[in-house]
Amino acid sequence: MRLEGKIAIITGGGSGFGEGIARKFVAEGARVVVAGRDTTALERVAAPLGNNARAIRADVTKDADIAAMVAATVKEFGTLDILVNNAGVPQPPQPCDSVPEELFDNIFAVNAKAIYLAARHVVPIFKKVRAGNILNIASTGGVSPRPNLTWYNASKGWAITATRALAVELAPFGIRVNAINPVAGETPMLKAFMGGTETPEARARFIATIPLGRFSTADDVANTAAFLCSDEASMITGVALEVDGGRCI
Repeated sequence: MRLEGKIAIITGGGSGFGEGIARKFVAEGARVVVAGRDTTALERVAAPLGNNARAIRADVTKDADIAAMVAATVKEFGTLDILVNNAGVPQPPQPCDSVPEELFDNIFAVNAKAIYLAARHVVPIFKKVRAGNILNIASTGGVSPRPNLTWYNASKGWAITATRALAVELAPFGIRVNAINPVAGETPMLKAFMGGTETPEARARFIATIPLGRFSTADDVANTAAFLCSDEASMITGVALEVDGGRCI
């Protein structure tokens, strides 16, 4: 029960890493808001968690949606202790000069701007109580970029730098900010990273680049998230922790 009594918002909570984090946080004693654009998926995740979870539809690229999400959380649960910026979108593998502007804009709106928008509404709450945790789900792509994913890699590098900058700025207010860098995981995004074709051969080629010999799982990321957002990590801030089976070594 390392998160007992804590209130958390998890964006992109309707599947993948976000779903795993929501389940883990509740198991550790937290109450959570799972937020995202797919109401059906959000309700599927929240329903089994009973009164410990609420589904709130929010487009993390829109300031009004973020404001409403935060306000609804505080109204429902009385406070907010943890923000997990998990929502993210992939880039199908393609040369940097062939990525359409619309795709580029969407990658940076979801993977970067959403962190800025959330901070605008969450940081003032945390400053008032001089406590709080922000956790950004970045990627090994922001540390060890792979070809043909240039703009995705860049967006995750932005998230890592934002994490470190926020950590330094907000430390005097008792607010910790960390990130997790997962390697590709068994999530709905995996197929996109493989160019839309998730064949056994493509999986084997990708796994061959991971020393521990497997993809990451939602549980791997959720277990790390629970630790970083708990009091056990009270001296850890500004860290972007690889959960990658050795991929970045």
